Amino acid sequence: MAVGTRVLETVGRARPGRLARAREWWEQEHVFGYSLIVPALALIAGLVAYPFAMAIYFSLSDYWVGSPGSFVGLQNFRDILGNEIFRQTVSNSFVFTIIAVILKAVLGIWLAMLLFRPLRFKRLIRGAVLLPWVIPTALSVLAWRWMFDSLYSVVNWTGIRLGLMNPPGPNWLGMADYAMSAVIAVNVWRGLPFFAIIVLAGLVSIPREYYEAAEVDGASSWGRFRHVTLPLLKPVLAVVILFSTIFTFSDFNIVQVLTAGGPVNTTHLFATFAYQMGLTGGNLGQGAAVSLFLFPLLAAIVFIQLRYIRKE
Repeated sequence: MAVGTRVLETVGRARPGRLARAREWWEQEHVFGYSLIVPALALIAGLVAYPFAMAIYFSLSDYWVGSPGSFVGLQNFRDILGNEIFRQTVSNSFVFTIIAVILKAVLGIWLAMLLFRPLRFKRLIRGAVLLPWVIPTALSVLAWRWMFDSLYSVVNWTGIRLGLMNPPGPNWLGMADYAMSAVIAVNVWRGLPFFAIIVLAGLVSIPREYYEAAEVDGASSWGRFRHVTLPLLKPVLAVVILFSTIFTFSDFNIVQVLTAGGPVNTTHLFATFAYQMGLTGGNLGQGAAVSLFLFPLLAAIVFIQLRYIRKE
């Protein structure tokens, strides 16, 4: 009996000792820190690294849906470089991104300046401004598709009533120039709240003393904006333009739901053309090659803008 009691006491003293050592090991900075990073690394590996590696594998093979194919090297890239639709897609992507980002920058700064002013129901207005960004993209773009419809277009009806258009109005989604204008307008409408809210946060952080000093020096409202607001907003504008460029250049939902790349491939972007070629057409190899062309272009844009941000 006594021997059994001593054994239990020994086991009881050993168990807390092991728990204490395990807790001490777990609380070490390098162990606990890396354990917090592991879930994020696993998420990135599963949702980013693995699909990226598979895209590289598909792009280097003549992979079709249901047919694994064989290794062909850079043949898919040579084929799409000779594809006229792909060259048009490159042009469409740059036109779409440049015009949309410029419009979002100009209108976003203007909207942020407006929201920065003392207004009645300011919080309610700021919440309403965020609605285009909060509403699911597919639902909002379906509404815009109905508004641009050739038979029931609210846009045409409004323009005709205001005397801005001749009846029956343009076919927004059936003509090349109008279709590109439509997808740019919807992209600006959706991305404008993100731009404005970020710029508004930058405006709130500017000390009021700078404006008071400029007023004492006799600066006009334009002078205060040019010499006080704009220079202090440059770092914020650089960051928001960087993200807006990435989101716009890689846009898929708006173009796919609104025009699906038409009419006659005049609104195709990289993402929509890759989807059409790889998933709809079944040529996964060339579809992956098209999508991978986004990577070096976006990498160059990010490098240039990040270098400017660090310089500022």
